[in-house]
Amino acid sequence: MISLEIFRQQKTGRPGQKRRREIEVIGKFLPKQMSADELKEALAKIIAETGASSPADMGKVMGQATKQLAGKADGKAISAVVKELLSK
Repeated sequence: MISLEIFRQQKTGRPGQKRRREIEVIGKFLPKQMSADELKEALAKIIAETGASSPADMGKVMGQATKQLAGKADGKAISAVVKELLSK
C-alpha cells in the first residue's frame, strides 16, 4: 500500500497500476476483515466469557481474542477496542 501511495504522489501511472492490480489479487486470498461494529460485538462477547471487568484483565481478554479473531482483525484494533470496553 505504501509503494502504491508513493507512485501516486510521483504521478507515475504504470507502476502504480501494477501495484494496484497486485493488491487486488492478493486481497482475494486474504480473509475478510471484521467491521468496527463486528469487532466490538465479538470482543464484548469474549469479555463476558472471560469474566473480565477492568483494564487489569486485558491480558486474559487479549489471549482469547487473538486466538478467536486471528486473521479477521488487526491486533492493534483489537487492543484498542479491548481497552475501550474494559475502561467503561
